[in-house]
Amino acid sequence: MQTHLGAEFRNSVQGREADSILRSCVHCGFCIATCPTYQLLGDELDGPRGRIYLIKEMLEGSEVSEKTRNHLDRCLTCCACETTCPSGVRYGRLVDIGREIIEHKVPRGVMDKFTRYLLRQVFPYPARFGFLLNIGQLFKPLLPRLLAKNIPAKQKTTTWIRQSHARSMLVLQGCVQSVATPNTNSASARILDHLGIELIAANGAGCCGAVSHHLSASEEALDFMRSNIDAWWPQIEKGAEAIVITASGCGAVIKQYGLLLQHDVAYADKAKKVSALARDISEVLINEPLPIAKTRTRVAFHSPCTLQHGQQLAGVVETILQNAGFELCRIEDAHLCCGSAGTYSILQAALSQRLLKNKVQALQADQPEIIATANIGCQLHIATTADKPVVHWIELLERNL
Repeated sequence: MQTHLGAEFRNSVQGREADSILRSCVHCGFCIATCPTYQLLGDELDGPRGRIYLIKEMLEGSEVSEKTRNHLDRCLTCCACETTCPSGVRYGRLVDIGREIIEHKVPRGVMDKFTRYLLRQVFPYPARFGFLLNIGQLFKPLLPRLLAKNIPAKQKTTTWIRQSHARSMLVLQGCVQSVATPNTNSASARILDHLGIELIAANGAGCCGAVSHHLSASEEALDFMRSNIDAWWPQIEKGAEAIVITASGCGAVIKQYGLLLQHDVAYADKAKKVSALARDISEVLINEPLPIAKTRTRVAFHSPCTLQHGQQLAGVVETILQNAGFELCRIEDAHLCCGSAGTYSILQAALSQRLLKNKVQALQADQPEIIATANIGCQLHIATTADKPVVHWIELLERNL
């Protein structure tokens, strides 16, 4: 694709990166076939190719409007298009750049700004989110059903194994996950302890930065990233083999730390090292000997977009579960997003619910006993509608111990 960037962006860091991505697109249209929002809306501008043109026009100096911003807002950033693209277009990164630029060119209304600010002030902070969650759980029996179903039940957790081993790995505690589903990481610690690996939660580490990053608060996101690097670095220097991430959405962002902090002189090298050490829990376990299930439970595994498209780990969890003795159900359109997508289920609720309905129907069609996934957002989102229990897949392995 030919580009003629305007003077405003021609020599900027963002402009040069966006220009490189735009030029790799040959506008073949293969991406449209796998785009969830295009399938729902049938509008070229709500598909990857149309959004690429909108960003191109903005960078070339064309006038942009609230309509342009809305088309970018409706993108899930599921990156299914990247898996499909024969040219390797880094669409997800391009949309991040486009959103950040249009945020300044087309200011949002007061309520829209406040909603996004509120999300950034709650979700990344476990104490704040946990306080609100506890209130919600307390009054859940009194709430209307449509509201109550969005409040997860309090989870009973197993004991976190903190036994020393010769091998050690760091773990991202996470923000929402550490409060809403704490058993995910405690189950991971038990599995890794069984394999002779100590799982360490570093003091001072917090949100991976994903919420701020995807809401175009780039400097705020980078501050979260720097804080995590500072918290993890002492253990990295002591020889931690990996940074284990049990929420695929967080993993997709942490693997980009090196890219996102490449121009930060103080953190560029450390960020590159952190990205190199980042591992989804499935990458750690794929070649390890794991206990086998005593009974063949039928499992519908929902592979989050951030796992199969963002991290390109399609089929890894499925292989682990099958090798551990679980029976996997068939899932139609397994490549499509469930509609969670971080804060998307809040900011684009109508579209999110349509995607969720389709996903739950697909997950339950083959009569599973349980639904498993690999990301906290997907887990909580699917659980609001599914008739079957929804868990993180690592909890299934824990049952085999």
